[in-house]
Amino acid sequence: MDTPLEGSRIGLRPLQYADADALVQAAAEGELWNLQVTIVPSADTVDAYLKKALDGRETGTVMPFVIVLKDTGEVIGSTRFWKIDRINRKLEIGSSWIATRWQKTFVNTEAKYLMLRYAFEVLDCVRVQFTTDENNQTSRNAILRLGAQQEGIVRHERIMPDGRKRNSVRFSIIDDEWPQVRHNLEQKLGGDGIR
Repeated sequence: MDTPLEGSRIGLRPLQYADADALVQAAAEGELWNLQVTIVPSADTVDAYLKKALDGRETGTVMPFVIVLKDTGEVIGSTRFWKIDRINRKLEIGSSWIATRWQKTFVNTEAKYLMLRYAFEVLDCVRVQFTTDENNQTSRNAILRLGAQQEGIVRHERIMPDGRKRNSVRFSIIDDEWPQVRHNLEQKLGGDGIR
């Protein structure tokens, strides 16, 4: 997919190699690459981060985006669809991070709204899942605020860069729930003309 997802205040534009410097700059405030609960690119890791995302796009299993402020064009984070399974009409939204000064603002809600709407209404998904570190209470709370249901904990789901065996919490929204989730998200966003 090469089409950006456009909201009223942010856009999700397909990730490109040329975004390397902007991503590192967005992550620099708060040195987000030092977080132990997610993977955020630094100057040393951004090339590998981009290669993995863009290789996934080539195979059709990943759709990576940068999060851009519409007013200024500033890149303020990244997110992606991944684990795309077209046969079973499901995918995961993940690898999401937002520059420190834009956390706990409208940005996450609007980004997830745009992605969920695309997943359910364009890709015709029956399931969208989210997975986060068991230790990342901020992310867990944010996913619940979207309207997702917690399904359980997947033990030793992945090995983190520091070697820690991560337990992950899995959440989902299914197609039957989407109309109510959509309504609730639009209420949170103030119905401000999201396209």
